[in-house]
Amino acid sequence: MTRILLLEDDTEIRLGLEQHLRREGFSLIPVGTGRDALLALNASGPKLDAALLDLSLPDMDGLDVLRAIRTHPTLKGLPVLLVTARSEEIDRVLGLELGADDYISKPFSARELAARLRAILRRSTPFEGGERSTQLAFGPIAVDLDMHTARVDGQLVELTRREFELLAYFLANPRRVLTREKILQQVWGLEYLGESRTIDAHVRRVRAKIGEAAAEFIETVVGVGYRMGGPAGS
Repeated sequence: MTRILLLEDDTEIRLGLEQHLRREGFSLIPVGTGRDALLALNASGPKLDAALLDLSLPDMDGLDVLRAIRTHPTLKGLPVLLVTARSEEIDRVLGLELGADDYISKPFSARELAARLRAILRRSTPFEGGERSTQLAFGPIAVDLDMHTARVDGQLVELTRREFELLAYFLANPRRVLTREKILQQVWGLEYLGESRTIDAHVRRVRAKIGEAAAEFIETVVGVGYRMGGPAGS
């Protein structure tokens, strides 16, 4: 059963989410403070599959919990969904920059929350048509899907799971203009209900991690989306 760390300081909301998500087939580790979340992250036992983090906590910033996850030796690839208030746009953007996979704004429906969790739990990188190749490359950028590694000029680049999936999707579709809508559908999942800013934040992080020279291969097509390399024949 999928195990989710649920961090929500409001007891009534937390109990309601527990009840709904358990009906949806999730196993929950519910906590109400950042400190308890950190203890749960470091506890021995069955592995976690994802984390649902509220940002407004009584004892610390929820982003600090996200930072702890992204620097943890074994949990740094853990899918993370942030829960934010609509007025916390800066925190949402910062959360994506820090490596969150997605966010959901209050108020939200329990049904949408379950759909978002299922979307970020998808592990395989989607590709369109044709036989799936395990080695993808363009210019100095290369990924190995089986080993889940990315390299630039032969040097390993550390990416989060979602960043890796996004880069692999670009490499699998060279010189094709990929709309933001298409990227949302293929990388985040058909049920994903997010915004294009999520994609833009992830692209910025990928560009920063692969270096300036390699980042030039990921072109922005203004008003449309992105393309790996120039048009065919260029």
